[in-house]
Parts: sequence; C-alpha cells; structure tokens
Amino acid sequence: MSSRLRAATIAAGFMLLTVPLMPVQAALLALDKRRARTFPHWYHRQVCRLLGVHLKVTGAVVRDGPVLVIANHVSWLDIPVISALAPVSFVAKKEVAGWPFVSSLARLQRSVFVDRERRAKVGDTTNEIIARLRSGDAIVLFAEGTSSDGNRVLPFKTSLFAAAMAASPQPHRPCNGATPAVVPQPQKPVVVQTLSIVYTRNHGLPLGWSGRRALGYYGDIGMGGNAWHVLSGGPLEATIRISEPVPLDTFNDRKALARWAEASVRTNRLAALRDGRP
Repeated sequence: MSSRLRAATIAAGFMLLTVPLMPVQAALLALDKRRARTFPHWYHRQVCRLLGVHLKVTGAVVRDGPVLVIANHVSWLDIPVISALAPVSFVAKKEVAGWPFVSSLARLQRSVFVDRERRAKVGDTTNEIIARLRSGDAIVLFAEGTSSDGNRVLPFKTSLFAAAMAASPQPHRPCNGATPAVVPQPQKPVVVQTLSIVYTRNHGLPLGWSGRRALGYYGDIGMGGNAWHVLSGGPLEATIRISEPVPLDTFNDRKALARWAEASVRTNRLAALRDGRP
C-alpha cells in the first residue's frame, strides 16, 4: 500500500469511527458521568489500533483515586496514546478551543482550557482543575507548555503547577496571620505521577534523531501537514514510562514539584530510549 493510500484509508477510518461516537459521548456527559470518563479511554484504544501505534508501557496510571499526570509533549499523537493507557482528561492551551473539530473532541474528553495570558481567567482554570482532582479525576498536564521536536525535554513552566498545589491538602496560610481556611478534601489524597513518552520505532525499525524530529508537532509546523506525514509514515511504536505515585502533599511548593517532575521525566525518557533500542 502506498503511503498516500495508507494515510487516506486511516483518515477515512478515523472519521467513520469518530463521528458516530461523538453524540454518544455527549449523551454520556449529560447522563452518566462515570461512563463519560471511561468511554474516551476505550475509544482511544481503537484509535491507536487504527493508526498502527503499538504501546510499550512500563508502569501504570493510578485508577482508584485522583491523580495529576505530568508528561512531556511531542506530538498530537500523545493524546490518543496517553488516553489509551487510562481514563484521563487534559489541560490544554486556549488555542485548542478554537481549532475546528479538534476543539469538539477536546471538550468531549472534558479538557480544561488554560489562558496563561489573561490573569482573570487563570483563577477560573485553577478552580476547575482543583475541583476535578478533588472529584477523583486523572488530569494530564504537559508541563513544557508546548510540544518539542521529540529529541529533548523543554524546561518545565512552574506557573502551570499552581493549580495542582492548590489541590493538595496543605491549608492555605494567609500572609496576614489570619486563621487558615478549611479546604474540603478529596476522599482519597491527590497523587502525582510522571509520564515519559518517546516514539522509538517505525515499521519495526529504530527511530533516530531525524525520525523522531519528523514526528514532532512544534514551531510553525501545520497540524494538517504533520498529521498527513504521520499517517503516511507507517506503524509506530511508542515507549512510555510511568513513575510510581507520590502524594502531592510531599512537595512544599510548585517549584519543588516542578523540579522533581522534570528530573523524573528526563530520567525516564532516557530509559524509554534505551528500551526502544535493539
């Protein structure tokens, strides 16, 4: 099968799978919140099979309580790959909310959109993330703030961790010495895990520096062109390493959390690269 025919076939299959299921997820959001969490997990497993993405996973995302998953970000492929591992929702940049069709999929998966340029909106986003974690959700945060070229981990943005720290059971202590407010806590404590993802093989052969770079969605690369390139390129292997859960209240502040998470992601990314080598 030619690369163009393969891409066209997968794109058509994706639409045939996705469009009929969108109203199903919309109905679940209105009628059955529990299944609305898990249905995208099943859906994305089918998407990965359709795309020909094989998942090689070490570790597992916590399933029985609230968890913040901190991950590196390489490509739009990260969304179906991570969603295929567990029922999760994502923290997405505000621009995604304006992308045709993609924005609808993001909303159906209960994504949280963050506008870091408008301080008035950051508080609303923080409150939503706190509420979601306290309700027992698994929230994925791409801590680099953007996607990379697949060959490095960009420095983590500590500002993105503010909402996560606000969800920890540590009481807020006002600067004026007033009595700390009593903050409602989740039934189970929030834990944090890191997730490192590397695309390691294409057509069963190890991907080198240039191969990983070609998969990345970064800079001024257009979404359509990148998607077509990935679909026409053949089956892929994604190697994922997930850390053990750590209680969120282990960390004193967002900077401590960011330092630990960045070190963990970098270390496990190198381990994932080794896992993908022959």
